[in-house]
Amino acid sequence: MRRQDDERGSITVWLALSSFVMVFLVGLAVDLGGQVHAHERAHDLAAQAARAGGEEVEGGAAIQGRELTISPAAAIAAAEQYLDAAGVSGTVEISNGDTITVTVHDSYDPQFLGLIGIQRLDVSGTATARLIRTLGGSER
Repeated sequence: MRRQDDERGSITVWLALSSFVMVFLVGLAVDLGGQVHAHERAHDLAAQAARAGGEEVEGGAAIQGRELTISPAAAIAAAEQYLDAAGVSGTVEISNGDTITVTVHDSYDPQFLGLIGIQRLDVSGTATARLIRTLGGSER
């Protein structure tokens, strides 16, 4: 007695398709996690470069207690040197004489999304450092 099954082998097709979808979803999670990590790294590098540039203070006026300002040329050079050492590109801006803003531009090369044609995910991070003068814990 032979049994007729019209759906013979359908579980194999379903298993193959669901396995492909699961691998794709895991790959998507890996690559998006990598992009988030690259974004966090870009922000961290921007913060460190801003901090390095913010250390370049106009010494004469600061020592006399008149004003606290960033030395623009030295601050930009220090921040750009930090970015170069980290192997990333970015922009450095000085505003109001006491604020330095660094924006880092980097990318993440996906491992799985490359299979569908996405070869690069661009990321950026921005950080600002501002000089402040305090006296007794209060900003002056």
